[in-house]
Amino acid sequence: MRETIDSALFTDMLLCAAAALEVNKQPINELNVFPVPDGDTGTNMSMTMGAGAAELIRKRPSSVGDVAKCAADALLRGARGNSGVILSLLFRGLAKVLKGKETCDAYDFALALNEGVEAAYNAVMKPAEGTILTVSRVSAAAAADFAETGTDIELLLSCALESAREALTQTVNQNPVLKKAGVVDAGGKGYVVILEAMLASLRGEVSPDSYDLSASEINEQADFANFDTGDITFAFDTVYIIRKTDSDKPLDKLRAYLDSIGDSLVISESDEIFKVHVHTNIPGDALTESQKYGTLELAKIENMRFQHDELVAAAGAEPEVSQPEKEFGSVVVCAGEGMASLFTELGADRIVTGGQTMNPSTEDILNAIEATPAAVVFVFPNNKNIIMAAEQCVPLTEKRVVIIPTTTIPQGVSAMLAMDTFTQTEEEIAEAAREAMKSVHTALITYAARDSDFDGYEIKSGEYLGLLDGALLGSSQSIDDLILKLSEKLKELAPEFLTVYYGEDVSAGDAEAVGELLSNELPSAEMSIINGGQPVYYYMISAE
Repeated sequence: MRETIDSALFTDMLLCAAAALEVNKQPINELNVFPVPDGDTGTNMSMTMGAGAAELIRKRPSSVGDVAKCAADALLRGARGNSGVILSLLFRGLAKVLKGKETCDAYDFALALNEGVEAAYNAVMKPAEGTILTVSRVSAAAAADFAETGTDIELLLSCALESAREALTQTVNQNPVLKKAGVVDAGGKGYVVILEAMLASLRGEVSPDSYDLSASEINEQADFANFDTGDITFAFDTVYIIRKTDSDKPLDKLRAYLDSIGDSLVISESDEIFKVHVHTNIPGDALTESQKYGTLELAKIENMRFQHDELVAAAGAEPEVSQPEKEFGSVVVCAGEGMASLFTELGADRIVTGGQTMNPSTEDILNAIEATPAAVVFVFPNNKNIIMAAEQCVPLTEKRVVIIPTTTIPQGVSAMLAMDTFTQTEEEIAEAAREAMKSVHTALITYAARDSDFDGYEIKSGEYLGLLDGALLGSSQSIDDLILKLSEKLKELAPEFLTVYYGEDVSAGDAEAVGELLSNELPSAEMSIINGGQPVYYYMISAE
């Protein structure tokens, strides 16, 4: 029987939890029902927990209270996406109860789990059942019940895990979307993975070294200075998608060719498309050979030697802190060179690169706030999965931070256009921005990240997806078909202005054609076409 946990054991429990999340992040990601490419739950939870693991490895705290504080502080700054923020809040409560304690007994641990749940529920404006909140609450309640009479901390954690698993199985019935898809909640699953790993570590069944992390790293901030660019045999990290012209043609010969000109080769395919990741010195040859199998749809090529040099420089740089030179400033989250230029022209002081598939951490946003030379900083997250991470910055800086809860790029553009930082007060600026974003409808054309049966649509991976204000319009092999479906919905809104932002994989000519198609269907709307250069979304369309 074990009645206490010391700092070394608690550290190992948390390191095992981080490693287990990293190993299981893809299965957790695949529980996400909505098929659009996004900052998936497993990835966000893993990166958040990984930030805590990296700090624990670096500091090796000497008491349970210090371990909890070290992890909680790092998770807060490293939190990504809503699931990552909620995870950081659970650990914040843990640290509050364990503060000043050398060791931890069953009663302390149960109290700490429940304090974390309370912190998470208090931070979420509209807590939804059938989520990580439910799983953590039920689990903590079971721990509290055990601690009333029991002192064996291993049995306590076992009871908490059993209840968490039961609660997880019920999430499929608590959320209509999950019920229709027949899956459990991704965040809840992530929490169960954490408890499983902590219990296994407590029992001595696993250690941080037990996990095979050869394909990934827990520490998201590796020591790049210790890595010589001469060790990079193949310089270009090359990723691309090919739409097949013959779905039955095997890729064996292509796989052999790509393997002969590079390394780190991964090819994934569906009936319609295949995606290649390869490190090579001749990316052009890889693309040319691959186009014998179909049409190039998307490509991204990066020089890893240049990336290494930039990372070394960034790792050695101290975060910039700017003293106020003006009353009001702004920080905007967006992706794409065109989008960044647009927001800069609208007056943004700092741009945080991020959005779908790459949710920035709380620390990323905080650093931008600190670097803004203003006493009051307005933050535009431009994504619903980034708002909570931005909100965590408020108590971390001496500057006054105001979050404008924009959920799309077009909302962010309209909100910034409405701001008058020369004549208005802080309250007036915030009110004008919030009112402006309400008048914006956002349409998105992207691609399906996975096969899905969603909201009456049978969707295949790689198909084009159309969305309007977050609701799925359908999927198609043709962007024009989706634009026509979209125009029918937009007619009901009778917009005065339409703005088409086209992405990094769209030509100006194709964007003009889409604009012309929309103009023909909605001739009374004033049309603008802007090169946003955004990833993930072929088109973002603003209707006002």
